[in-house]
Amino acid sequence: MLGFRSIALSFVLAAYLLIADCAAAAPTLSYKVVARYPHSTDSYTEGFLYLNGLFYEGTGIAGHSALLAIEPETGKIVQKREMPPEYFGEGIVDWGPNIYQWTWQHHICFVHDRFSLRTVKQFSYTGEGWGMTRTAKEIITSDGSATLRFRDPATFKETHHILIKDGTKTIDQLNELEFIKGEIYANVWHSDRIARISPRDGHVIAWIDLSGLLPDDQKINAESVLNGIAYDAQHDRLFVTGKQWPTVFEIKVVPLRRVPHS
Repeated sequence: MLGFRSIALSFVLAAYLLIADCAAAAPTLSYKVVARYPHSTDSYTEGFLYLNGLFYEGTGIAGHSALLAIEPETGKIVQKREMPPEYFGEGIVDWGPNIYQWTWQHHICFVHDRFSLRTVKQFSYTGEGWGMTRTAKEIITSDGSATLRFRDPATFKETHHILIKDGTKTIDQLNELEFIKGEIYANVWHSDRIARISPRDGHVIAWIDLSGLLPDDQKINAESVLNGIAYDAQHDRLFVTGKQWPTVFEIKVVPLRRVPHS
């Protein structure tokens, strides 16, 4: 009898934990396209932000990496800083009068004057460089793992980090980042979803499912994936794009529509 009770309690506990885990999983939201803007299919987007009426974009691929300032309405490049050909450019972030742009595997972060795009200094770091964004006090970076690192903008040294989880599941392949209304938005590489993350403890608050945003026949290849989040805080506009996509989409996040049962 005691053995039966133990087994029964074990099943109850397992069921409770399963229910608790499911309850903790983040909800999924959808999107509505508000506007479309041109985007160059030559741009292998690794970093993306909106500032003072311009898109700033960091592009990748060794020999083709650059920092671009772009007019949103026309897609015209108004400023360009090419990286030396050996570097694979990654995420970018604005800090004061500068734009930081780091590299995938060369452990160098370049600091450019935002107005001239002239390089004014550089930092070194360990590990890979993927995405970057910032709070009012710190820079936040991703490296393709499930860890986001917070850095001192003056030294680029890590101050602390958080592990990203949806319920009990760790979420890795975190890529391009944006800080919006106190949350970290993160692309997940080779995924059509954006994670909204708490900067306090790393839990996923919600998912934004962008499936179908760009038709497959408009993608150059399998690496033409969603990667690029920019936010216009003044006008509350959210922009997304992808690697070598022909379009930047302005979207609104909306509840996920459920298909009714027949």
